[in-house]
Amino acid sequence: MSITDFLTDLLNPDLAFLPKALAIAVMSSIVCGVVGCYVVLRGMAFIGDAVAHAVFPGIAVAFVLQGSLVLGGAVAGVATALLIAIFSQNRRVKEDSLIGVFLVAAFALGIVIISRAPGYAGSLQQFLFGSITGIPDRDLYVVGGTGLVILGLVLALHKEFVAVCLDREMSRSMGLPVFWLDIALYVLVTLAVVISLQTIGNILVLALLITPAAAARLLTDRLAVMMLLAPLIGGASALVGLYLSWSYDTPVGGTIVLVATAVFLTAWLFAPRHGLVTRGRRSVGRDAFPHQSKTTIISNN
Repeated sequence: MSITDFLTDLLNPDLAFLPKALAIAVMSSIVCGVVGCYVVLRGMAFIGDAVAHAVFPGIAVAFVLQGSLVLGGAVAGVATALLIAIFSQNRRVKEDSLIGVFLVAAFALGIVIISRAPGYAGSLQQFLFGSITGIPDRDLYVVGGTGLVILGLVLALHKEFVAVCLDREMSRSMGLPVFWLDIALYVLVTLAVVISLQTIGNILVLALLITPAAAARLLTDRLAVMMLLAPLIGGASALVGLYLSWSYDTPVGGTIVLVATAVFLTAWLFAPRHGLVTRGRRSVGRDAFPHQSKTTIISNN
């Protein structure tokens, strides 16, 4: 399918779900890209996975009660994040162990709850792998409004988040409320995950949170640039992924993730300073001109 045909389908009133899916996919990818920068900086990818599983029981309850999936997932995710933050204050059990405990427990609870609903097998597949059909109009406003709230909180707490991500003990000595900042970050991760579930799915949503930010981390050493590149990569991956999914009839969530992964691999190989190929060329250059390399290093210092 050509790009022109894809644009024609986007404007086709009989395919009204397609532009809604594109809007939600791009908006959620942008938000995940921004929040994912803090996750990558702090090395807390596991908490993203835990939150993705933690929202499942809330979504299951909302499905059984015919309520808002976004609201149900947000409540469950925030509750689990609070439990992790509270229990992790006991240094006897490390945070990653607690995340593992609550991750499995939350996901198991969600499976038990949704199994009580008739026809749950199809719904379970939709929750796990995402779906671009049947997205109600109200979800556009929910995702857009929630995304703006997340970005607003990120802007307000950016300096504090960076300080905690880089050095928690120093942040405590500076008088920063590390515990409450942890909770705030967990909540933002939860909300970013929840608004991404419908198009990307529960299993793959971690990639939307981590992969664009990891690719941006390879492309730049400046945090401000990283936080611009990550949502750009995420949004572009959503757009290209949806186009390829619609063209070749592949699962939309998996296709978006594969596009984002392709960007990450490209950055890993060809990033200007940290790419594997780039570093290999520099190494060869230093071996070929050892005296010139030494002079360059001295002059730079």
